[in-house]
Amino acid sequence: MNKLKGILLTQGMHGMISQVEGLAKALDIDFTHQTVELNNFWKMIPPKFTPISQSVYKKINQSEYDIIISCGRKSVIPSIHLKNNSKKKIINIHIQDPKVNFNHFDFIVAPEHDLIKGQNVISTKGAIHYLTDEEIIKNKDYLSSLIKNDSRKICSLILGGPTKYYEYSLENIKNIFFVLNNLLEKNDLQLVVIPSMRTPKSTIDYALEYFGENHTVICNVDKKAYLSALSRSDSIVVTCDSSSMISEAALTGKPIYVANILPRKNDRRFKKFRNLFRELNIIRNLGEDVENWSYKKLDETNRVANIIKQKINS
Repeated sequence: MNKLKGILLTQGMHGMISQVEGLAKALDIDFTHQTVELNNFWKMIPPKFTPISQSVYKKINQSEYDIIISCGRKSVIPSIHLKNNSKKKIINIHIQDPKVNFNHFDFIVAPEHDLIKGQNVISTKGAIHYLTDEEIIKNKDYLSSLIKNDSRKICSLILGGPTKYYEYSLENIKNIFFVLNNLLEKNDLQLVVIPSMRTPKSTIDYALEYFGENHTVICNVDKKAYLSALSRSDSIVVTCDSSSMISEAALTGKPIYVANILPRKNDRRFKKFRNLFRELNIIRNLGEDVENWSYKKLDETNRVANIIKQKINS
């Protein structure tokens, strides 16, 4: 039996790609990515005030598909329009709150802290993503030649980047590195620093200056290095700006410290997410004096995919 074909619609940001690709892989469909581009006027207009029309977005050249998986505000209208104008029955799934009538979608996948409900809404604890246990294990040895071969246990720092909520100023980064260094020295740990696509070069350079002599700093974005670090680490530190990377780290079942940055605007949704993960015993704040802890690995992607498969088959 041939696999179902899918198109994945996002604005091209890593966090969004991780979510749509993760769900597509878990659903076991053949898929292609399409980066959504809205036409100039409509870039600033919320979806609920936007017509469901081809005039809103640049044409997507994809004729053969059974499933649409979209994520992010700009992909809402293209997903609905492509479904409505298909000559066959299409299943469309939107990740995050679409901010339009939910009936436009067969399924909506949204984190619990978004507080949305509906018959077609599947709530998740944190963000779904594209990482799997198999990939993490497979890439364990990738960093073997770079990590210092001594008796120290490994702690990884996963760096995000500046957002409208969190500033990656030198002062903020210095504060994180100071608190982290205390953790390393107190517990005799060696550090592996992993940047993401949003991490400023100045932050990577400062990490190299601050930690480079006795620890390992990866200077380029490298998925295999990221997977290897997750596999080899005994504990993980993730900056507070990325719910996606905190969710990805939770797949490991390892202790996760959140490196907090004082927000420059109300970060209520992020706080709700972190409060939930704290209640699940997944995270602690970097700087807390706590012993090692454990929790059940969080694999929301496969849980959501199984729900969708069952509903499609019935």
